[in-house]
Amino acid sequence: MKILHVETGRHLYGGALQVCYLMEGLAQRGIDNLLVCTQGSRIAQEAADYATVCELPMKGELDLLFPIRLFQLIRHHRPDVVHVHSRRGADLWTGSVARLAQVPSILTRRVDNREWPPFARLKYGSYGRVISISDGIRQVLLAEGVAPERVTCIRSVVKSEQYQQPRDREWFEAQFGVPAAAPVIGVIAQLIPRKGHRYLLEVLPRLLERFPTLRVVFFGQGPLQEELEAYIAAHGLEHAVCLAGFRKDMHMILPCLDLVVHPALMEGLGVSLLQAAAAGVPIVGARAGGIPEVVRDGLNGRLVEPANVDQLFDAVSELLADPVLASTFGVAGRELVERDFSVDAMVSSYINVYQELIRKQL
Repeated sequence: MKILHVETGRHLYGGALQVCYLMEGLAQRGIDNLLVCTQGSRIAQEAADYATVCELPMKGELDLLFPIRLFQLIRHHRPDVVHVHSRRGADLWTGSVARLAQVPSILTRRVDNREWPPFARLKYGSYGRVISISDGIRQVLLAEGVAPERVTCIRSVVKSEQYQQPRDREWFEAQFGVPAAAPVIGVIAQLIPRKGHRYLLEVLPRLLERFPTLRVVFFGQGPLQEELEAYIAAHGLEHAVCLAGFRKDMHMILPCLDLVVHPALMEGLGVSLLQAAAAGVPIVGARAGGIPEVVRDGLNGRLVEPANVDQLFDAVSELLADPVLASTFGVAGRELVERDFSVDAMVSSYINVYQELIRKQL
C-alpha cells in the first residue's frame, strides 16, 4: 500500500506532528509514504526517515499551480490513497485533483471553526472520507450538512513515553528565571486570539494577590506577541510573565510545570493538552471544541466556560492551593492518555479507512 500525504504547514507542531506520528507508524507496518509539503518546511526534514519527500512551492489558497503540480505527482507515483492533512488551500483543491486522477482521497480536519454549509458540503463532498480529530469537530461537520456516514472520528495522539521524564526543576528555573519553589503555570499555544491568553492575563493580578510568587510562561509564537508584551508592560506584570517562544524541549519543560492552562475559545482537540497529561500535569481548560475530550472535569483537571474569567480564577486557584488534588489529577491524566490516545490505535484506525476506500475503488 502506498499513501500520498499532503501537509502544507511550515512548522513542526500540532497537525504536522500528528502526520509524522502516522507516517512513522505506517512505515513500521510496511506501508509506503509519499509526503507532499511546502518548500523549506520543518516536516520535510523530520519525515525523511519514513517517507519519500516532495517539496512543492505553494503561495497560498489561490496558487493555481499547486493543484497542477499535485496532479502530476499523483499520476507519476500512483498512490493507493491521497490523504490531505492541512488547509492553506490543500483541502480545497486536493479532493478534486485526486478524483480527476482516479485515486481515492481522505481529508483530516483539525479545526473546529464553522464554514458556510453549502461551501462545506461542496468541499468535503470531493473526498471519500472526512476524518475529524475530535467528536467536537465531527459535530461541527454534521451541523454543516456533511453526511454522517462520510465522517469518522480518529483522535489526535501523543507518544506518552516522551513526556515521562525526570523533573529537573533547577534546570527549569535557570532557563526561565523562575524563583526556587515558585508555582508555575504553562500556556502552550500559538499566540493568536482564539487561544485566549488574554483571559489568563486578566485574572493574573488576582492570582498574584493569593500566590505572590506565581509565574506564568507562555510557550508559542504568533502575531499577538507584541500586543501581549504591551499588555504585560502596561499592567506591570513583567516580573510574573515570560514569553518563551516556540520550544523543542517541551518533554523536559512539562514535568517542571505545576499547572497547564488552556483558556481557548476554539480548539480542535489540543495536542499540547495531550502532552501535558502524558507528563502528569493537571490542566485547566475551556469547555470549547475538543478540549473536554482531553480534559475530563474532576478526573485530570477542571473545565471552565470560555471567556469566563471568574471561573478561570476559581479553577486555577483551587489547583494551586491543593497540591494533593493537583497530583491526583496528574496521575489520572497520564493514565487517560496511555489508554485512549495511543499512536498504535490511531495508525490502525487510519489503515482501516484506507483499506475500505481501496476496496470501494476496485
